[in-house]
Amino acid sequence: MANEFAGPESMVFVFLAVGAVALFSMIAIVNWSDARRKEREAYYKNDMLKKVADSQGPGANSALELMREEARISTLRTKQGLQIGGLITGAAGLGVLIFLRVLLGREQGVYLCGLIPLFVGMALFASSYLVKTATD
Repeated sequence: MANEFAGPESMVFVFLAVGAVALFSMIAIVNWSDARRKEREAYYKNDMLKKVADSQGPGANSALELMREEARISTLRTKQGLQIGGLITGAAGLGVLIFLRVLLGREQGVYLCGLIPLFVGMALFASSYLVKTATD
């Protein structure tokens, strides 16, 4: 009776269970360490900017200009990410639409399911123009 739990099927289950626990533990540790690194970088950066801004003269102006430039670059990256994501999603939707049309034919309207990701991609792309940059 005790030997029936030691079969190859149960060993595969044990292997997969241990693998899943190890994978998700590693993901949690990586996310935690990444969050700590970002927090530390932000702390030191803010500390440096505060010291520069507290000083009199051109240092304060350069610190403010640096902050504005970083905000502009961040907004530009967000805008570009939305555009690229919209184009990729729209292209995938168009591909699904064509694939299902060729595979199943016109008589079945299943190919119209490709319109869903196509419209999502169009919405993502259009929303990138709603993001305002610091220079707008």
